[in-house]
Amino acid sequence: MKSSARPIAFIGTLLCCLEMSTSHAEVRLPALFSDHMVLQQDAAAPVWGWAAAGEQITVSIDGQTKTTTAGADGRWQVKLDPLNSSEPLGMTIKGTNTITIKDVLAGETWLCAGQSNMVMTVSASKDYEKEREAAKLPQIRMFTVADDRATSPQSDCHGSWIVCSPETVGAFSAVAFYFGRELHQRLGRAAGLINSSAGGTLIESWLDLETQQQCAELKPFFAQRDRLMAAFDRAAAEKNYEAAMIKWKLAVEKARADKLPLPKQPSHPYGSHLGTMDVGGLFNGKIAPLIPYAMRGIVWYQGESNCTPERSPFYETQMRLLVTDWRVRWGSELPFAWVQLPNVRKTPSYADIREVQMKCLDLPKTGMAITIDIGESRDLHPKNKQDVGRRLALWALGTVYGEKVPAISGPLFTQHEVLGSEVVLHFRHTEGGLMAKGGDLKGFLIAGENRAWKPAVARIEGDTLIVSAPNVPQPVAVRYAWAADPVCNLFNGAGLPASPFRTDDWETTTPATKP
Repeated sequence: MKSSARPIAFIGTLLCCLEMSTSHAEVRLPALFSDHMVLQQDAAAPVWGWAAAGEQITVSIDGQTKTTTAGADGRWQVKLDPLNSSEPLGMTIKGTNTITIKDVLAGETWLCAGQSNMVMTVSASKDYEKEREAAKLPQIRMFTVADDRATSPQSDCHGSWIVCSPETVGAFSAVAFYFGRELHQRLGRAAGLINSSAGGTLIESWLDLETQQQCAELKPFFAQRDRLMAAFDRAAAEKNYEAAMIKWKLAVEKARADKLPLPKQPSHPYGSHLGTMDVGGLFNGKIAPLIPYAMRGIVWYQGESNCTPERSPFYETQMRLLVTDWRVRWGSELPFAWVQLPNVRKTPSYADIREVQMKCLDLPKTGMAITIDIGESRDLHPKNKQDVGRRLALWALGTVYGEKVPAISGPLFTQHEVLGSEVVLHFRHTEGGLMAKGGDLKGFLIAGENRAWKPAVARIEGDTLIVSAPNVPQPVAVRYAWAADPVCNLFNGAGLPASPFRTDDWETTTPATKP
Protein backbone atom coordinates (compact mmCIF):
# COMPACT_ATOMS: atom_id res chain seq x y z
CA MET A 1 0.00 0.00 0.00
CA LYS A 2 2.80 2.37 0.86
CA SER A 3 4.50 1.82 -2.46
CA SER A 4 1.34 2.65 -4.36
CA ALA A 5 0.74 5.81 -2.33
CA ARG A 6 4.10 7.31 -3.16
CA PRO A 7 3.45 7.73 -6.93
CA ILE A 8 0.04 9.25 -6.14
CA ALA A 9 1.63 11.69 -3.71
CA PHE A 10 4.31 12.53 -6.30
CA ILE A 11 1.70 13.20 -8.98
CA GLY A 12 -0.24 15.40 -6.58
CA THR A 13 2.89 17.36 -5.73
CA LEU A 14 3.73 17.70 -9.43
CA LEU A 15 0.23 18.99 -10.25
CA CYS A 16 0.47 21.44 -7.39
CA CYS A 17 3.79 22.71 -8.69
CA LEU A 18 2.38 23.04 -12.17
CA GLU A 19 -0.57 25.01 -10.86
CA MET A 20 1.76 27.27 -8.88
CA SER A 21 3.95 27.71 -11.94
CA THR A 22 0.94 28.60 -14.12
CA SER A 23 -0.62 30.91 -11.56
CA HIS A 24 2.69 32.76 -11.18
CA ALA A 25 3.58 32.94 -14.87
CA GLU A 26 5.51 36.10 -15.58
CA VAL A 27 3.86 38.99 -17.34
CA ARG A 28 5.05 39.14 -20.92
CA LEU A 29 4.75 41.90 -23.56
CA PRO A 30 4.86 41.93 -27.37
CA ALA A 31 8.12 43.14 -28.89
CA LEU A 32 6.43 46.41 -29.89
CA PHE A 33 6.24 47.40 -26.22
CA SER A 34 9.90 48.00 -25.47
CA ASP A 35 12.43 50.75 -24.76
CA HIS A 36 12.30 53.81 -27.07
CA MET A 37 8.78 53.01 -28.31
CA VAL A 38 6.48 55.71 -29.67
CA LEU A 39 2.84 55.63 -28.57
CA GLN A 40 0.24 57.40 -30.68
CA GLN A 41 -0.63 60.64 -28.95
CA ASP A 42 -4.20 61.87 -28.55
CA ALA A 43 -5.45 58.26 -28.79
CA ALA A 44 -6.73 55.59 -26.42
CA ALA A 45 -3.67 53.44 -27.09
CA PRO A 46 -4.06 49.72 -26.28
CA VAL A 47 -1.37 48.00 -24.23
CA TRP A 48 -1.53 44.21 -24.11
CA GLY A 49 0.38 41.10 -23.27
CA TRP A 50 0.17 37.72 -21.56
CA ALA A 51 0.19 36.40 -18.01
CA ALA A 52 -1.33 33.59 -15.97
CA ALA A 53 -5.08 33.24 -16.33
CA GLY A 54 -6.81 35.42 -13.75
CA GLU A 55 -3.65 37.36 -12.88
CA GLN A 56 -4.18 41.05 -12.07
CA ILE A 57 -2.16 43.44 -14.22
CA THR A 58 -1.54 47.16 -13.72
CA VAL A 59 -0.09 49.50 -16.34
CA SER A 60 1.21 52.91 -15.26
CA ILE A 61 2.51 55.81 -17.34
CA ASP A 62 2.55 59.61 -17.00
CA GLY A 63 0.46 59.67 -13.83
CA GLN A 64 -2.26 57.26 -14.97
CA THR A 65 -2.75 53.64 -13.91
CA LYS A 66 -4.95 51.06 -15.62
CA THR A 67 -5.84 47.70 -14.11
CA THR A 68 -7.16 44.52 -15.72
CA THR A 69 -7.21 40.75 -15.29
CA ALA A 70 -5.72 38.21 -17.68
CA GLY A 71 -8.34 36.08 -19.42
CA ALA A 72 -8.59 32.31 -19.51
CA ASP A 73 -6.15 32.26 -22.43
CA GLY A 74 -3.69 34.43 -20.51
CA ARG A 75 -4.12 37.50 -22.70
CA TRP A 76 -4.81 40.89 -21.15
CA GLN A 77 -5.28 44.41 -22.49
CA VAL A 78 -5.84 47.92 -21.21
CA LYS A 79 -6.44 51.21 -23.00
CA LEU A 80 -4.53 54.28 -21.92
CA ASP A 81 -5.98 57.73 -21.65
CA PRO A 82 -4.61 59.93 -24.47
CA LEU A 83 -1.02 61.00 -23.93
CA ASN A 84 0.22 64.49 -24.76
CA SER A 85 3.55 64.73 -22.97
CA SER A 86 6.51 65.99 -24.98
CA GLU A 87 8.96 64.47 -22.49
CA PRO A 88 10.30 60.91 -22.46
CA LEU A 89 8.16 58.71 -20.22
CA GLY A 90 8.54 55.47 -18.35
CA MET A 91 5.91 52.74 -18.45
CA THR A 92 5.54 50.14 -15.72
CA ILE A 93 3.64 46.87 -16.10
CA LYS A 94 3.08 44.88 -12.90
CA GLY A 95 1.79 41.40 -12.28
CA THR A 96 3.71 38.78 -10.36
CA ASN A 97 6.73 40.47 -11.91
CA THR A 98 7.43 44.05 -12.97
CA ILE A 99 8.49 45.28 -16.40
CA THR A 100 9.74 48.83 -16.90
CA ILE A 101 9.90 50.35 -20.38
CA LYS A 102 12.17 53.36 -20.70
CA ASP A 103 12.26 56.38 -22.99
CA VAL A 104 8.66 56.18 -24.25
CA LEU A 105 7.54 59.07 -26.45
CA ALA A 106 4.04 60.21 -27.35
CA GLY A 107 3.92 61.15 -31.02
CA GLU A 108 2.77 60.21 -34.51
CA THR A 109 2.99 56.51 -35.30
CA TRP A 110 2.62 55.11 -38.83
CA LEU A 111 2.78 51.62 -40.29
CA CYS A 112 5.03 51.54 -43.38
CA ALA A 113 4.55 48.32 -45.38
CA GLY A 114 5.24 46.84 -48.80
CA GLN A 115 7.99 45.24 -50.84
CA SER A 116 11.59 46.06 -51.80
CA ASN A 117 11.17 49.79 -52.41
CA MET A 118 9.90 50.08 -48.84
CA VAL A 119 12.68 47.78 -47.64
CA MET A 120 15.37 49.88 -49.38
CA THR A 121 17.49 51.59 -46.74
CA VAL A 122 18.72 55.13 -46.29
CA SER A 123 22.26 53.85 -46.90
CA ALA A 124 21.20 52.64 -50.36
CA SER A 125 19.34 55.82 -51.31
CA LYS A 126 20.81 58.99 -52.77
CA ASP A 127 22.99 61.43 -50.83
CA TYR A 128 23.57 58.98 -48.01
CA GLU A 129 26.60 60.69 -46.52
CA LYS A 130 24.82 64.02 -46.43
CA GLU A 131 21.68 62.48 -44.95
CA ARG A 132 23.65 60.55 -42.35
CA GLU A 133 25.36 63.69 -41.07
CA ALA A 134 21.99 65.39 -40.63
CA ALA A 135 20.35 62.43 -38.86
CA LYS A 136 20.72 63.56 -35.25
CA LEU A 137 16.98 63.19 -34.79
CA PRO A 138 16.35 61.26 -31.55
CA GLN A 139 12.59 61.85 -31.70
CA ILE A 140 12.37 59.69 -34.83
CA ARG A 141 12.29 55.97 -34.02
CA MET A 142 11.81 52.91 -36.22
CA PHE A 143 10.66 49.40 -35.37
CA THR A 144 11.52 46.93 -38.14
CA VAL A 145 9.56 43.66 -38.11
CA ALA A 146 12.19 40.96 -38.59
CA ASP A 147 9.82 38.04 -39.15
CA ASP A 148 8.81 36.52 -42.49
CA ARG A 149 5.86 34.41 -43.65
CA ALA A 150 3.88 32.22 -41.26
CA THR A 151 1.22 29.56 -41.82
CA SER A 152 -1.13 31.06 -39.20
CA PRO A 153 -1.61 34.51 -37.63
CA GLN A 154 1.15 35.20 -35.10
CA SER A 155 0.61 36.98 -31.79
CA ASP A 156 4.12 38.44 -31.61
CA CYS A 157 7.10 39.29 -33.77
CA HIS A 158 10.79 40.09 -33.42
CA GLY A 159 12.23 43.58 -33.55
CA SER A 160 13.20 46.57 -31.44
CA TRP A 161 12.75 50.34 -31.50
CA ILE A 162 15.86 52.10 -32.82
CA VAL A 163 16.50 55.78 -32.14
CA CYS A 164 17.54 57.77 -35.20
CA SER A 165 21.15 58.90 -35.21
CA PRO A 166 24.02 59.13 -37.72
CA GLU A 167 25.06 55.67 -36.55
CA THR A 168 21.66 54.01 -36.99
CA VAL A 169 19.84 55.82 -39.81
CA GLY A 170 21.58 53.88 -42.57
CA ALA A 171 19.54 50.77 -41.74
CA PHE A 172 16.19 52.61 -41.68
CA SER A 173 13.69 52.16 -44.50
CA ALA A 174 14.37 55.21 -46.67
CA VAL A 175 10.75 55.90 -47.68
CA ALA A 176 9.57 55.51 -44.09
CA PHE A 177 12.38 57.70 -42.73
CA TYR A 178 11.94 60.56 -45.19
CA PHE A 179 8.18 60.46 -44.69
CA GLY A 180 8.55 60.50 -40.90
CA ARG A 181 11.19 63.22 -41.00
CA GLU A 182 8.85 65.54 -42.89
CA LEU A 183 6.10 64.98 -40.32
CA HIS A 184 8.49 65.43 -37.39
CA GLN A 185 9.98 68.65 -38.72
CA ARG A 186 6.64 70.18 -39.72
CA LEU A 187 4.58 69.11 -36.69
CA GLY A 188 7.28 69.21 -34.03
CA ARG A 189 6.19 65.80 -32.76
CA ALA A 190 7.95 62.50 -32.29
CA ALA A 191 7.62 60.06 -35.20
CA GLY A 192 7.27 56.32 -34.67
CA LEU A 193 7.66 54.29 -37.86
CA ILE A 194 6.79 50.59 -37.93
CA ASN A 195 8.56 49.10 -40.94
CA SER A 196 6.93 45.82 -42.00
CA SER A 197 8.18 45.08 -45.50
CA ALA A 198 9.73 42.27 -47.54
CA GLY A 199 11.35 42.35 -50.98
CA GLY A 200 9.87 40.67 -54.04
CA THR A 201 6.50 40.03 -52.40
CA LEU A 202 2.99 39.83 -53.79
CA ILE A 203 -0.05 41.67 -52.49
CA GLU A 204 -1.90 38.39 -51.93
CA SER A 205 0.66 37.41 -49.30
CA TRP A 206 -0.13 40.56 -47.30
CA LEU A 207 -3.84 39.72 -47.16
CA ASP A 208 -5.48 37.15 -44.93
CA LEU A 209 -6.11 33.90 -46.84
CA GLU A 210 -9.67 33.36 -45.66
CA THR A 211 -10.63 36.95 -46.45
CA GLN A 212 -9.48 36.47 -50.03
CA GLN A 213 -11.15 33.08 -50.35
CA GLN A 214 -14.48 34.63 -49.35
CA CYS A 215 -14.20 37.26 -52.09
CA ALA A 216 -16.20 36.19 -55.17
CA GLU A 217 -14.06 38.33 -57.50
CA LEU A 218 -10.99 36.31 -56.53
CA LYS A 219 -12.37 32.86 -57.37
CA PRO A 220 -10.62 32.93 -60.79
CA PHE A 221 -7.40 33.92 -58.99
CA PHE A 222 -7.53 30.84 -56.77
CA ALA A 223 -8.47 28.59 -59.69
CA GLN A 224 -5.42 29.87 -61.58
CA ARG A 225 -3.25 29.37 -58.48
CA ASP A 226 -4.44 25.78 -58.13
CA ARG A 227 -3.53 25.06 -61.76
CA LEU A 228 -0.04 26.50 -61.33
CA MET A 229 0.56 24.49 -58.17
CA ALA A 230 -0.57 21.28 -59.85
CA ALA A 231 1.64 21.94 -62.87
CA PHE A 232 4.81 22.44 -60.84
CA ASP A 233 7.24 19.59 -61.54
CA ARG A 234 9.37 19.48 -58.41
CA ALA A 235 11.64 16.67 -59.65
CA ALA A 236 12.49 18.50 -62.87
CA ALA A 237 13.03 21.74 -60.99
CA GLU A 238 15.38 20.02 -58.54
CA LYS A 239 17.37 18.55 -61.41
CA ASN A 240 17.74 21.94 -63.10
CA TYR A 241 18.72 23.47 -59.77
CA GLU A 242 21.47 20.91 -59.21
CA ALA A 243 22.87 21.63 -62.67
CA ALA A 244 22.71 25.38 -62.01
CA MET A 245 24.53 24.92 -58.68
CA ILE A 246 27.38 23.03 -60.38
CA LYS A 247 27.80 25.86 -62.87
CA TRP A 248 27.59 28.44 -60.09
CA LYS A 249 30.32 26.77 -58.01
CA LEU A 250 32.61 26.71 -61.02
CA ALA A 251 31.83 30.37 -61.69
CA VAL A 252 32.60 31.23 -58.06
CA GLU A 253 36.01 29.53 -58.27
CA LYS A 254 36.83 31.40 -61.47
CA ALA A 255 35.66 34.73 -60.03
CA ARG A 256 37.82 34.26 -56.95
CA ALA A 257 40.84 33.35 -59.07
CA ASP A 258 40.30 36.43 -61.23
CA LYS A 259 39.49 38.60 -58.16
CA LEU A 260 36.08 39.51 -59.56
CA PRO A 261 32.71 39.92 -57.79
CA LEU A 262 31.14 36.56 -56.96
CA PRO A 263 28.06 35.55 -59.00
CA LYS A 264 24.69 35.30 -57.27
CA GLN A 265 23.77 31.86 -56.00
CA PRO A 266 20.74 30.28 -57.75
CA SER A 267 17.53 30.26 -55.73
CA HIS A 268 16.11 26.94 -54.70
CA PRO A 269 13.16 26.33 -57.04
CA TYR A 270 10.84 24.90 -54.40
CA GLY A 271 11.33 27.85 -52.09
CA SER A 272 10.77 30.26 -54.96
CA HIS A 273 7.67 28.35 -56.02
CA LEU A 274 6.22 28.44 -52.53
CA GLY A 275 6.91 32.17 -52.34
CA THR A 276 5.09 32.93 -55.58
CA MET A 277 2.16 30.74 -54.52
CA ASP A 278 1.94 32.08 -50.99
CA VAL A 279 -1.34 33.68 -49.93
CA GLY A 280 -1.64 35.25 -46.49
CA GLY A 281 1.80 34.29 -45.20
CA LEU A 282 3.13 37.81 -44.77
CA PHE A 283 -0.11 38.95 -43.19
CA ASN A 284 0.27 36.15 -40.65
CA GLY A 285 3.92 36.83 -39.88
CA LYS A 286 4.33 40.59 -40.32
CA ILE A 287 0.92 42.28 -39.89
CA ALA A 288 -1.17 40.19 -37.47
CA PRO A 289 1.35 40.67 -34.61
CA LEU A 290 0.96 44.47 -34.89
CA ILE A 291 -2.81 44.53 -34.37
CA PRO A 292 -4.23 46.57 -32.53
CA TYR A 293 -1.22 48.86 -31.90
CA ALA A 294 -2.45 52.46 -32.02
CA MET A 295 -1.26 54.51 -34.97
CA ARG A 296 -2.27 57.48 -37.08
CA GLY A 297 -2.24 55.75 -40.47
CA ILE A 298 -0.58 53.49 -43.03
CA VAL A 299 1.69 54.07 -46.04
CA TRP A 300 2.16 51.33 -48.63
CA TYR A 301 4.69 50.81 -51.44
CA GLN A 302 4.06 47.61 -53.39
CA GLY A 303 2.85 46.44 -56.79
CA GLU A 304 5.98 45.64 -58.78
CA SER A 305 5.67 41.87 -58.25
CA ASN A 306 2.04 41.90 -59.37
CA CYS A 307 2.90 43.49 -62.74
CA THR A 308 2.35 40.34 -64.77
CA PRO A 309 -0.50 39.44 -67.14
CA GLU A 310 -1.52 36.64 -64.75
CA ARG A 311 -1.70 38.78 -61.62
CA SER A 312 -2.47 42.36 -62.63
CA PRO A 313 -6.17 41.67 -63.44
CA PHE A 314 -6.78 40.88 -59.75
CA TYR A 315 -4.80 43.75 -58.27
CA GLU A 316 -7.66 46.23 -57.95
CA THR A 317 -9.79 43.77 -55.99
CA GLN A 318 -6.86 42.85 -53.76
CA MET A 319 -5.76 46.42 -53.14
CA ARG A 320 -9.25 47.53 -52.16
CA LEU A 321 -9.49 44.48 -49.94
CA LEU A 322 -6.14 45.28 -48.33
CA VAL A 323 -7.27 48.78 -47.32
CA THR A 324 -10.71 47.76 -46.07
CA ASP A 325 -9.63 44.55 -44.32
CA TRP A 326 -6.75 46.14 -42.43
CA ARG A 327 -9.05 48.95 -41.33
CA VAL A 328 -11.61 46.46 -40.04
CA ARG A 329 -8.95 44.61 -38.09
CA TRP A 330 -7.69 47.81 -36.47
CA GLY A 331 -11.26 48.91 -35.82
CA SER A 332 -10.68 52.32 -37.38
CA GLU A 333 -10.87 54.01 -40.78
CA LEU A 334 -7.13 54.64 -40.72
CA PRO A 335 -5.77 57.10 -43.29
CA PHE A 336 -4.05 55.03 -45.96
CA ALA A 337 -1.70 56.23 -48.72
CA TRP A 338 0.42 54.44 -51.28
CA VAL A 339 3.17 55.12 -53.77
CA GLN A 340 2.19 54.86 -57.42
CA LEU A 341 4.76 52.83 -59.33
CA PRO A 342 7.52 54.96 -60.89
CA ASN A 343 8.79 54.87 -64.46
CA VAL A 344 10.99 51.88 -65.29
CA ARG A 345 11.68 49.66 -68.30
CA LYS A 346 9.43 46.75 -67.43
CA THR A 347 6.33 44.94 -68.65
CA PRO A 348 3.31 46.88 -69.96
CA SER A 349 1.41 45.81 -66.83
CA TYR A 350 3.06 48.69 -64.99
CA ALA A 351 0.57 51.01 -66.68
CA ASP A 352 -2.31 48.78 -65.56
CA ILE A 353 -1.17 48.74 -61.94
CA ARG A 354 -0.70 52.53 -61.92
CA GLU A 355 -4.26 52.92 -63.17
CA VAL A 356 -5.55 50.64 -60.39
CA GLN A 357 -3.63 52.66 -57.83
CA MET A 358 -5.29 55.85 -59.09
CA LYS A 359 -8.77 54.25 -59.19
CA CYS A 360 -8.50 53.15 -55.57
CA LEU A 361 -8.37 56.79 -54.50
CA ASP A 362 -12.16 56.67 -54.44
CA LEU A 363 -11.80 54.86 -51.12
CA PRO A 364 -12.26 57.35 -48.24
CA LYS A 365 -9.24 58.83 -46.49
CA THR A 366 -6.73 57.62 -49.06
CA GLY A 367 -3.91 59.32 -50.93
CA MET A 368 -1.18 58.59 -53.45
CA ALA A 369 2.35 59.81 -54.10
CA ILE A 370 2.84 60.03 -57.88
CA THR A 371 6.42 59.14 -58.85
CA ILE A 372 6.31 58.84 -62.65
CA ASP A 373 9.10 61.46 -62.88
CA ILE A 374 11.61 60.12 -60.33
CA GLY A 375 12.10 56.50 -61.32
CA GLU A 376 15.17 55.12 -63.07
CA SER A 377 14.65 53.44 -66.42
CA ARG A 378 17.06 50.58 -65.73
CA ASP A 379 16.59 50.17 -62.00
CA LEU A 380 13.55 48.81 -60.17
CA HIS A 381 14.83 50.55 -57.05
CA PRO A 382 15.25 54.27 -57.78
CA LYS A 383 17.49 56.04 -55.28
CA ASN A 384 15.47 59.22 -54.89
CA LYS A 385 13.45 58.21 -51.86
CA GLN A 386 13.50 61.74 -50.44
CA ASP A 387 10.84 62.95 -52.87
CA VAL A 388 8.77 59.81 -52.32
CA GLY A 389 8.69 60.46 -48.58
CA ARG A 390 8.02 64.16 -49.09
CA ARG A 391 5.08 63.54 -51.42
CA LEU A 392 3.52 61.07 -48.99
CA ALA A 393 4.03 63.62 -46.23
CA LEU A 394 2.37 66.41 -48.24
CA TRP A 395 -0.76 64.28 -48.44
CA ALA A 396 -0.63 63.40 -44.74
CA LEU A 397 0.06 66.97 -43.63
CA GLY A 398 -2.67 68.44 -45.81
CA THR A 399 -5.40 65.89 -45.11
CA VAL A 400 -4.70 63.98 -41.89
CA TYR A 401 -3.24 66.93 -39.96
CA GLY A 402 -5.01 69.85 -41.65
CA GLU A 403 -1.77 71.72 -42.35
CA LYS A 404 -1.46 74.19 -45.19
CA VAL A 405 0.63 72.67 -47.99
CA PRO A 406 1.22 73.67 -51.64
CA ALA A 407 -0.75 70.59 -52.82
CA ILE A 408 -1.53 67.10 -51.53
CA SER A 409 -1.15 65.48 -54.95
CA GLY A 410 -0.15 66.02 -58.53
CA PRO A 411 -2.93 66.52 -61.13
CA LEU A 412 -5.46 63.68 -61.34
CA PHE A 413 -7.62 63.28 -64.45
CA THR A 414 -11.37 63.53 -63.71
CA GLN A 415 -13.32 63.77 -66.99
CA HIS A 416 -13.14 64.61 -70.68
CA GLU A 417 -15.31 65.90 -73.49
CA VAL A 418 -14.87 65.71 -77.25
CA LEU A 419 -15.39 69.03 -79.03
CA GLY A 420 -15.00 68.54 -82.77
CA SER A 421 -11.40 67.61 -83.53
CA GLU A 422 -10.23 68.26 -79.93
CA VAL A 423 -10.52 66.50 -76.60
CA VAL A 424 -10.82 68.64 -73.47
CA LEU A 425 -9.36 67.11 -70.30
CA HIS A 426 -10.27 68.17 -66.75
CA PHE A 427 -8.26 67.63 -63.58
CA ARG A 428 -8.27 68.07 -59.85
CA HIS A 429 -5.22 69.06 -57.78
CA THR A 430 -4.16 71.78 -60.20
CA GLU A 431 -2.89 74.10 -57.46
CA GLY A 432 -0.75 76.78 -59.02
CA GLY A 433 -2.09 75.87 -62.45
CA LEU A 434 -1.08 73.20 -64.93
CA MET A 435 2.38 73.45 -66.45
CA ALA A 436 4.76 71.65 -68.76
CA LYS A 437 8.13 70.97 -67.20
CA GLY A 438 11.01 71.39 -69.62
CA GLY A 439 9.37 72.49 -72.85
CA ASP A 440 6.22 71.51 -74.72
CA LEU A 441 3.83 68.96 -73.24
CA LYS A 442 4.83 65.36 -73.98
CA GLY A 443 3.38 61.92 -73.45
CA PHE A 444 -0.05 62.23 -75.10
CA LEU A 445 -1.64 59.79 -77.56
CA ILE A 446 -4.99 60.17 -79.29
CA ALA A 447 -7.21 57.74 -81.19
CA GLY A 448 -10.41 57.68 -83.20
CA GLU A 449 -13.00 54.94 -83.56
CA ASN A 450 -10.41 52.70 -85.25
CA ARG A 451 -8.43 52.66 -81.96
CA ALA A 452 -5.18 53.44 -83.78
CA TRP A 453 -3.07 55.51 -81.39
CA LYS A 454 -1.24 58.56 -82.76
CA PRO A 455 1.07 61.08 -81.07
CA ALA A 456 -0.92 64.12 -79.98
CA VAL A 457 -0.34 67.78 -79.31
CA ALA A 458 -1.58 69.22 -76.01
CA ARG A 459 -1.95 72.80 -74.84
CA ILE A 460 -2.89 74.25 -71.46
CA GLU A 461 -5.96 76.45 -71.06
CA GLY A 462 -6.42 77.35 -67.40
CA ASP A 463 -6.97 74.14 -65.46
CA THR A 464 -7.76 72.11 -68.59
CA LEU A 465 -5.80 70.55 -71.42
CA ILE A 466 -6.81 70.58 -75.07
CA VAL A 467 -5.49 67.57 -77.00
CA SER A 468 -5.59 66.98 -80.76
CA ALA A 469 -3.74 65.54 -83.76
CA PRO A 470 -4.10 66.57 -87.43
CA ASN A 471 -4.28 62.93 -88.57
CA VAL A 472 -7.11 62.14 -86.10
CA PRO A 473 -9.92 64.51 -87.19
CA GLN A 474 -12.60 62.73 -85.13
CA PRO A 475 -10.94 61.77 -81.84
CA VAL A 476 -12.54 59.45 -79.32
CA ALA A 477 -9.93 58.78 -76.64
CA VAL A 478 -6.70 60.09 -75.12
CA ARG A 479 -3.96 58.43 -73.12
CA TYR A 480 -1.19 60.11 -71.14
CA ALA A 481 2.07 58.47 -70.05
CA TRP A 482 0.58 55.07 -70.84
CA ALA A 483 3.80 53.05 -70.88
CA ALA A 484 6.15 51.42 -68.42
CA ASP A 485 8.78 54.12 -68.91
CA PRO A 486 7.02 57.06 -70.54
CA VAL A 487 8.38 60.44 -71.55
CA CYS A 488 5.96 62.86 -69.89
CA ASN A 489 6.08 66.28 -68.26
CA LEU A 490 2.67 67.47 -67.02
CA PHE A 491 2.88 69.04 -63.52
CA ASN A 492 0.95 71.42 -61.32
CA GLY A 493 2.30 74.70 -59.98
CA ALA A 494 3.32 72.99 -56.74
CA GLY A 495 5.86 70.95 -58.72
CA LEU A 496 4.04 67.63 -58.46
CA PRO A 497 3.63 65.41 -61.56
CA ALA A 498 0.33 64.31 -63.05
CA SER A 499 -0.67 60.68 -62.79
CA PRO A 500 -0.72 58.62 -66.00
CA PHE A 501 -4.30 58.11 -67.20
CA ARG A 502 -6.55 57.19 -70.10
CA THR A 503 -10.05 58.25 -71.10
CA ASP A 504 -10.96 54.89 -72.71
CA ASP A 505 -11.80 51.47 -71.31
CA TRP A 506 -10.35 49.49 -74.21
CA GLU A 507 -7.89 46.62 -74.05
CA THR A 508 -5.08 47.89 -71.84
CA THR A 509 -2.12 46.48 -73.75
CA THR A 510 0.43 49.25 -74.09
CA PRO A 511 0.19 50.75 -77.60
CA ALA A 512 3.06 50.13 -80.00
CA THR A 513 3.69 53.87 -80.29
CA LYS A 514 5.52 54.96 -77.15
CA PRO A 515 4.50 58.37 -75.77
